[in-house]
Amino acid sequence: MRPGGANDVDSAGWGVGRDIPSAAQTHPSRHPIAIAPLAPFKIRSFRFQWPADLLTAWAFEMETLILGWYILVETDSVLLLTIFGSLQYFGTLVAPMLGAFADRLGRRTLLCLMRGFYAVMATVVMVLGLTDQLNPVYVFITAACMGMVRPSDLVMRNTLVADTMPPDRLANAMGLSRATQDSARIAGALAGAGLFSALGIGFAYIFVAAFYLLSLSLTFGVSRVRPGREDSADAAPAPPRRFPIWRELREGIAYIWATPRVLAVMCLAFMVNLTAYPISHGLLPFVAREVYALDENGLAHLVAGFGAGALTASMLMAFVGGSRRPVRLMLICILLWYSTLLLFGQATDRTFGLPILFLVGITQGIAMLSMSVALLSTVTPSLRGRVMGVRSMAIYGLPIGLVGSGAMIEWIGYTATINAYCAVGLFFTVLVGVKWRDAIWR
Repeated sequence: MRPGGANDVDSAGWGVGRDIPSAAQTHPSRHPIAIAPLAPFKIRSFRFQWPADLLTAWAFEMETLILGWYILVETDSVLLLTIFGSLQYFGTLVAPMLGAFADRLGRRTLLCLMRGFYAVMATVVMVLGLTDQLNPVYVFITAACMGMVRPSDLVMRNTLVADTMPPDRLANAMGLSRATQDSARIAGALAGAGLFSALGIGFAYIFVAAFYLLSLSLTFGVSRVRPGREDSADAAPAPPRRFPIWRELREGIAYIWATPRVLAVMCLAFMVNLTAYPISHGLLPFVAREVYALDENGLAHLVAGFGAGALTASMLMAFVGGSRRPVRLMLICILLWYSTLLLFGQATDRTFGLPILFLVGITQGIAMLSMSVALLSTVTPSLRGRVMGVRSMAIYGLPIGLVGSGAMIEWIGYTATINAYCAVGLFFTVLVGVKWRDAIWR
């Protein structure tokens, strides 16, 4: 019996090929399973996907820390550091097209291809590092190649979770899924820094490549389910679509434009990527080295502090099951996120910066989880790949914000840049809350 095939049945009696639940399966009177924090693991597909996502997230975080520190040390330029960070999100421009391909070809198939590509690129860096051929130019090329694909990884993860999870377990599953990323901000960062400082970049990348290969092997066990295209027992298989892929993408964009709640979420997603994520993600190497006077291990502690807060938020979501009004909770937590970032920008040493960064992680984690749950529970299943692909285009605000922050820091200084970014973010978050108040508050 093939892993992830249509005939596989998990321990709870769900057919992996039939993971989209029927009304009888989700109605409270007919579905007596008590929802527990670990209930999503009753779904066979999720038991494969969760460790695969965990290994990929750890490898991502190790790569980001290792290469980011390498660029900063080799070039001694915060602008080049932010350019390196922005290249990792270059693929947000093509993510909607990949989402449309995933709806057509199958999300597991595309995810396997992507993770195979990660392993190849990590192996290239490993070989260059072991042979002392690596230089910043190769690192920028690698970052650009990975950046074409990497932003779509989260899209495929989330849509696969929504495809295979009963609706009443979705919030719990999203919390557990998000924990793979948040734990990577702790363990992956610490492991990356430790391996880099002890063994050098070449030997450290042996572990990165191994993580990607293990993740790929586990991803083959994930369900092949394709919402809206499964064969039923009473109907013939649906004929394949023949119209161009761009038409499927246009359907997703039209759906977003016609759905106020989804449109509001998309606007907020772009704003936080433009003004919030650059502070807590791309600028941490600069903060560690130039503001707090730390080495790569000190940077790992900052990254881990943020990750601990985000992991706390993920565990709260997994145990509590989320809010009945996720869009409202998302808006409130985004406002708190900017407020904690303002405080972080005033800290001048690790003693004060680290606990504030922990709070930043909590508010960011709850906001982003609520955003994902709101989208996945609102969007029509057959459109999830396209809509979430368009959602990932909001990530393109991150490279713009990163490059802008690097230039502004060299112009007006670090603290003034943080204050300006947070002020802009707070203003537009309130503006979105007022403009789409009916969709958000009612």
